[in-house]
Amino acid sequence: MNELYAEAGCKRQNNGKVLLQKVGLIAAVVLIILVGFLMMNTIVMFVGMLGVIGIFFLLPNFNVEYEYVFVDGQLDFDKIMGKSRRKNALRIQMEQVELVAPTNSHSLDSYKNMNDVKVRNFASGDPNAKVYEIIHREGEKTTRILFEPSEKMISCMKLKSPRKISEY
Repeated sequence: MNELYAEAGCKRQNNGKVLLQKVGLIAAVVLIILVGFLMMNTIVMFVGMLGVIGIFFLLPNFNVEYEYVFVDGQLDFDKIMGKSRRKNALRIQMEQVELVAPTNSHSLDSYKNMNDVKVRNFASGDPNAKVYEIIHREGEKTTRILFEPSEKMISCMKLKSPRKISEY
């Protein structure tokens, strides 16, 4: 049996928002510990120490990678946090896809001004990356999905649904 299979992935770049969250988390815990020492309150110091332990477990979750797997018309988007925990973020079927095209493509012009569209971003945030966009409809719900597929994934998708894929 001839199965279509392709996988790709990217690492999300940490932008200013993620850096601000990390710094804010660390600053809050340090502030709690300092207040505990200044007030000589053991309960506040204990809460601060629990915060240190919490930071130890939370900081790796800010390192996020995305993996895309295309198998016979089904496209899975997985989120890998801290290089250890994997979560299936989204699963779509090619039958529900209207269009797959590069983000700057003129094929997407008719979808740019839609109001009730949910945007799911599975791209790295790198300005030099070739980002594609999927227009996905499930009933009345329309979703725009941003991702960075490999050339093999685009060719497999084109073999499965040639009229839904635009490379320009």
